[in-house]
Amino acid sequence: MKTTAVLFPTCLSQPVEDVEECTCPTSSSPDYPKELQFLTNPCEKCFCPAPPPKISDLMNDKDLLDLLRLKLDPNHCTIKNWKNFASRWGMSYDELTLLEHRTQGSLSHSPTQEFLLRYNQKTVTELTELCRIYQRIDVLRLLQSWIEKDWPSRWQHTQSI
Repeated sequence: MKTTAVLFPTCLSQPVEDVEECTCPTSSSPDYPKELQFLTNPCEKCFCPAPPPKISDLMNDKDLLDLLRLKLDPNHCTIKNWKNFASRWGMSYDELTLLEHRTQGSLSHSPTQEFLLRYNQKTVTELTELCRIYQRIDVLRLLQSWIEKDWPSRWQHTQSI
């Protein structure tokens, strides 16, 4: 006799009469640090917590993006900026120079925004880790606040569309 394993969904708090399965991504992936695995606002359908955001998610928040640009675009010899972050994630010296030259003096193009667009599938958690490495506590606090306050409601809004 052959036995079959029964897999249970990760969100068991769905009402019994609701036949439609929840398709929200779970946040229990081992790729994410424990402190960011469970965010406060769950999905309305199954009560799963919002998954950790990717950089592509924060790119949709113009206010946050503007603040990141203000903090990471300026070039100061003693303060780590977008170049350090991009270099850490693998951009070569030539790529950094080209990006800096292409965006220099432009109000519509930001090297920080370009760097984030290039790495938009990385998680915001990975970006916060760069903030820790380079001791950019100002940027770290900004990102943590966005993750805790803005991201869960933004994610919930995208689920209801």
